[in-house]
Amino acid sequence: MVTIYTDGSSRGNPGPGGFGVVMISGPHRKEISQGYRKTTNNRMELLSVIVGLEALKRMDEAVTVVSDSKYVVDAVEKGWVFGWAKKNFQGKKNADLWIRFLAIYARHQVRFRWVKGHNNHVENEYCDMLAVTAATGGGLLVDEGFESGRYN
Repeated sequence: MVTIYTDGSSRGNPGPGGFGVVMISGPHRKEISQGYRKTTNNRMELLSVIVGLEALKRMDEAVTVVSDSKYVVDAVEKGWVFGWAKKNFQGKKNADLWIRFLAIYARHQVRFRWVKGHNNHVENEYCDMLAVTAATGGGLLVDEGFESGRYN
C-alpha cells in the first residue's frame, strides 16, 4: 500500500505556482516538487496527483491519495471526470491534465481521501510548504497547457 500526499499552490490565480508530493510506503519516503512561472491553483492540485501516480514503480498498485483539493477529489470520487471524458472535456478547464490523469489512474487501484487544508495535518502542511517553496523558488518551468491558452 502506498499513500500519496499532495498539494498545489499558486501565488496569484493565475500566477507562479507549484506542487508538492510526499509518497510513503512502509519505511520508504519520496518527496517531489516543482514550480511553474504562470499557472493556477487547480492545475497544481491536479498535477501533484498526476506526478505522484506517475512516480509509482509498479503497475496495479493499491494507492491512497490524500488531498485538500475538493476540485480533484470530488471530480474523481463523484465521477464527474468520467462524464467529462465521455464528452471529450468540451468546455472544461484543464482538459490536458485530466486526460493525463485518467491514463495513469487506470493503471492503479486508487482511492482518494480529502483532508481540510491548513488544519495541522502534518503531511498536508509539509506538501503545502513544498508547493509554496517550488512556486517562489528559481528554475520555474513553463506550464504549456496553461500558457498556451488552450486548457484554461
